[in-house]
Amino acid sequence: MSTPATAISAEELSPRIGTPQAPLLFDVCRAEAFAESERVIAGTRWRNHMLADEWGRALDPAAEVVVCCVHGHNVSQIAAAKLRSLGLRARFLAGGTQGFLSKGGPSVLRRSWPHGLDGRPSRWVTRESPKIDRIACPWFIRRFLDPAAEIIYVEAEWVRDIAEELDAEAFDVDGVTFTHTGDLCSFDSFLDHFGVTDESLRHIARIIRGADTARLDLEPQCAGLLAMALGISALHENDLAALDHGIALYDSLYAWARHARRETHDWQPDSDAA
Repeated sequence: MSTPATAISAEELSPRIGTPQAPLLFDVCRAEAFAESERVIAGTRWRNHMLADEWGRALDPAAEVVVCCVHGHNVSQIAAAKLRSLGLRARFLAGGTQGFLSKGGPSVLRRSWPHGLDGRPSRWVTRESPKIDRIACPWFIRRFLDPAAEIIYVEAEWVRDIAEELDAEAFDVDGVTFTHTGDLCSFDSFLDHFGVTDESLRHIARIIRGADTARLDLEPQCAGLLAMALGISALHENDLAALDHGIALYDSLYAWARHARRETHDWQPDSDAA
């Protein structure tokens, strides 16, 4: 059976998750169903399907939007229709979240979900002058948890106090959930906490760990990531500017891990050339 024009299939959506080409994703299942769900599609935010014509007005008019409910029936189709009435390019997920997850689509555990039912972007606070982990973790947050997440860099001694005052989540400091544990770095803690099984993410986690903890022998790419990260830091005194450029770096690293890991470049200079 072909997918209708107003829908997107799990097979079409899945490879776009975690990339710059991902659409805006909204889980519009009923609030009680969302609260009871164990896993959610990576990068989704919850919204009330009956109020789509209200919250849709705040979306980028040029954005592509995908809404999903449990099975892809009336709930998500109502939301998609309301969004299209505003002129948005909106589709519903055929088969719903349940169908998407049954096919192994990228997902995260809903526990400690960084954004609830109020629609506010999540906030995350960490130490200033980011190099590797404090760029990689925000990249994961924005690509797989909350695309609208606010990242705040402050002096190290004030991270936890400021996070508490702002009702935010602190990371990459001692005594918090998302930080270094033994040989693992903060990026590893995010993947473990949210139950990430994506093999490509787990592979780049080793590269990040090696670059971030001076174990450049973990993967051949560790030294290269360290050099690029230090270069980005040297170019940008502004931490948020460094984050913007760093996100592009991790987009490329993730794309390599998913699609180009076995590709080689074997050009050899002509030894007989003059």
